[in-house]
Amino acid sequence: MNVPRRFLAVTLLALGLMALATPVLAQSSANVEPDITIRQEEDRTIREYRINGQLYAIEIQPRQGPSYFLVDHDGDGNFVREEGDRVAVPQWVLIRF
Repeated sequence: MNVPRRFLAVTLLALGLMALATPVLAQSSANVEPDITIRQEEDRTIREYRINGQLYAIEIQPRQGPSYFLVDHDGDGNFVREEGDRVAVPQWVLIRF
């Protein structure tokens, strides 16, 4: 009888500690600044945005016309074109409990 109760108590304690640690991890990742690589081609400037070496957005600024972004929203390598002047830092799910 004592062993199942002890196991349950340890499991609940571990889950509680993980729940407390999750907001701290989320706060620390919110302050991450991307690495930006700038390339100049004949008719455009390309800025590549990376976090921890993973490419998540590309800004293309043509010589004439407005700039646009190619954004990978979920980290699967599929980029979607977006208009505008800002790109958000990705918030991919790394671990789910």
